[in-house]
Amino acid sequence: MLLAIACFALYGMKLAGVWRPIYIVTAMISLYFNVFVLVIQSFLKVPALAALAPAVPPAPPSGPVFAVVQGIVLVFFVVLTIGAWRRFRPMSFA
Repeated sequence: MLLAIACFALYGMKLAGVWRPIYIVTAMISLYFNVFVLVIQSFLKVPALAALAPAVPPAPPSGPVFAVVQGIVLVFFVVLTIGAWRRFRPMSFA
């Protein structure tokens, strides 16, 4: 759903007006969700990481190491989104 909104903002509305920050936020949240799942899968599949945060088979990994890693990823994406919001300017064709 988020990517559909981002695509509409980019291709349908051409990032005009309020659609620019909507595009930035929806695209970054979508990317964050993908990285969130990547971290979970890494803790499930990589033996060294699985030893740090054991998981019960039907549940995702848990523990302080897993929480710290996910927290770092979240903070990184918040900072990245704020930076993109401040710096992203639509292309001007001169």
